[in-house]
Amino acid sequence: MGRSDRDDGLDNLLDLDGQIFFLDGEGRYWVKFDVKRCAITVERPHGLRYSLTMHDRAGKRLVGFDNAHAINMGSGPGRRVSKTHDHLHRFRTVKAYDYRNAAELLQDFWAVVDGVLRELGVI
Repeated sequence: MGRSDRDDGLDNLLDLDGQIFFLDGEGRYWVKFDVKRCAITVERPHGLRYSLTMHDRAGKRLVGFDNAHAINMGSGPGRRVSKTHDHLHRFRTVKAYDYRNAAELLQDFWAVVDGVLRELGVI
């Protein structure tokens, strides 16, 4: 990113690296943040390697925003593989995620987490 494209939320996101937060008083659901700077590549054009995840008590991932690997887009002979690795896991589905900046990544993550908590009857 050039100076004019400064990502003002980036420092906040990087500060969350290694943090774990419990989402209820009983420890049934929790979130974990792994965020590191990396080289700018086609796969990670924003220069970040990240994993923002929500888990249940057994450690099963319910929500995940990450860029650890490419994803398949479509199926069959017309299937394509994503160029950028940004994607969203929600329960058993995976879809491409359009990373815009760190603040929106956090906002989108918390919105999906809130939706899953509502769906599970936690909030």
